[in-house]
Formats: sequence, structure tokens, C-alpha cells
Amino acid sequence: MSRPMSLNTSVAKYLLKKKLLRTDKFPFTLMLEPLELCNLECVGCGRIREYAPLFHKKLSVDECLRVANEADCPIVSIPGGEPLIHPEIDKIVAGLIKQGRYIYLCTNGLLMERGMKKIPPHKQFSFVIHLDGMRDLHDWSVNRPGVWDKAVKNMRLALERGYRVCTNTTIYKDSKPENIIELLRFLTDDVKVEGCIVSPAYDYQAVTTNVFLPREQATKIFKEVYDRVGKVNWYNNPLYLSFLRGERDYRCSAWSTPTYTVAGWRSPCYLLADKHTASFKELMETTDWEKYGTGRDPRCANCMVHCGYEASTILEAFRHPTQLTAMVKGLAPV
Repeated sequence: MSRPMSLNTSVAKYLLKKKLLRTDKFPFTLMLEPLELCNLECVGCGRIREYAPLFHKKLSVDECLRVANEADCPIVSIPGGEPLIHPEIDKIVAGLIKQGRYIYLCTNGLLMERGMKKIPPHKQFSFVIHLDGMRDLHDWSVNRPGVWDKAVKNMRLALERGYRVCTNTTIYKDSKPENIIELLRFLTDDVKVEGCIVSPAYDYQAVTTNVFLPREQATKIFKEVYDRVGKVNWYNNPLYLSFLRGERDYRCSAWSTPTYTVAGWRSPCYLLADKHTASFKELMETTDWEKYGTGRDPRCANCMVHCGYEASTILEAFRHPTQLTAMVKGLAPV
């Protein structure tokens, strides 16, 4: 894994400050969605179905920078929708970098050439390209042929031009371990991305097609992938990878990744929207966090998504020195 050392230092200082202040709940990563409009209609995407009436809306640059200051965490992930559609995405990114934050712009890869003309390489900026498998599997998951080839071409181009490049892979019911293994080896050995993020798909209620995995099956598939794949530039931390293999159990930290959309602060989390609030303070103080999570809300039963659980592994590691050592060393002993 080749994260910038300055990122690790920034996050470590942030966590130490929260620990010293005895802050119970605080954000790790802000999920900032400047629009919900997308140029694809992926089979497992809840956003394009939930926010369809709001496709005409987009956040202003000032609003994006304001909410980033409200949450005030070191990392901002910019999903969507397809954020590169936003006409002022370069100004949003530049403003967030000026605030000292690290930016992960999530994209399907189709508009990266246009994005690179507006957003220069920077140590605090990374493209995160969504790839759900090798060519046939990925093009099926995004519902359009030719997307995999264009995304891979643009990833290589971005790396040549000095950009940081990561990938995000979602595991679905039809994801075969052999295909995911081939993809991870390809991304690590051939493309040489900075890191690979892997997570089981969340079964959005808005998606009527049954493409999702029960938790037990997701664990079985990921364990086979992990045991067979060999060396991978994982971007998930090793404790979360151990959780995906069914070796550890954690309680979801839904509050760790607050999500701001064109409708406001999404409560309780990136995946569930029981309401939207007008301020970050209202989100944190009025959401009944104890209601959510596996065993508490049936909608959470199969969820193992990194935006809810990766922070849990880090918080647990800070309470147990042996786990913290395992995480830092890239090991995950059980």
C-alpha cells in the first residue's frame, strides 16, 4: 500500500486529538455528493433510484466547502452520481485541498480525460475508479458494454500523468471468486494502482433486481478471494479485511461517514435515508444511532460495507494495542 505518509500522519493526529478530547462520536470521512445525476445506470445502485426526482439539482462550490468545514474531518470522499459531470468539480476539489483535506473522487472512469484537463495532480487528490470485475462482469454490472475498456485506459493515462489512482470493487451475488481474483491481480501487477478497496454490495430497497449477497455468502466469497489472490495493494485496513473473512465481528459506526447530498445531511448513514437534516450538528444529535446495525434494524442484516465498518475496526484497534500493532504492520492475527 502506498498511501502518502502525510495522509497517515494527518489521520493519526486527528484520531489522537479526538481521543484526548474524549469525543465519543466523530466523523472519519465526509461523503460529499455534489450531484446525483449519473451517466450510467448500474444494476446495484440505489442512488439513481432514490434521488431521481433531484437529478436537476447540484451543490454550489460554497456549499460544498461549508459542509466540509462543518464536519471537519481529514478525508472527503466525493461520490454521486458521477461527480465529474458537475461543471465546477475542479473548484470544489481545489477548495477542499486548500482546506487541508485529502480528496477521493469516485468515478466510473468515463469522464476522466475531461476531469484531468481541469483537476491537476496533487498529493491530496486521488481518483477512485469503480471496477466490479474483469471486462464482462463489470460491463454487466454497469449495464453498458465498453465501459471497462475505457475506464482501464483512463486509469493508465492518469497514472502516466502523475495522478494517484485507487479502485473500488463491489461484490455481488453473480461475482465469481476467480473473476475478482483476476481483477485484483491485474490492478496490482499490471495497472499498479495505489490501492484496491473491496466491499460487499448493500441491498438497497430501491433496487428490485436480486443481485445482492447474504452476509454468510459474502464472507465465504471474500475468504476464498483473500486466501487465493496472493499479494494485493489493499486499501482497506487489515482488520476490516479480517472482518470480511468472518474472523472478527464489529458493531457498525454509522456516524463515522456522514453523507451530505443535494437534499441535505442524510440520516442515519450513506446507505439508509430515513430523513435529511439541515445541519451536521442536527444529524449527530437527533439521529438515534442505537437503532441501527446488524441485529437492530432488519435493513442492516447483511451490511458489511466499509463506510460503516472500517471506522469500527480502527476505533477497536485504538482500544487494544495488539490489534493496533496488527493494523499498522498490515497483519490481522485472530
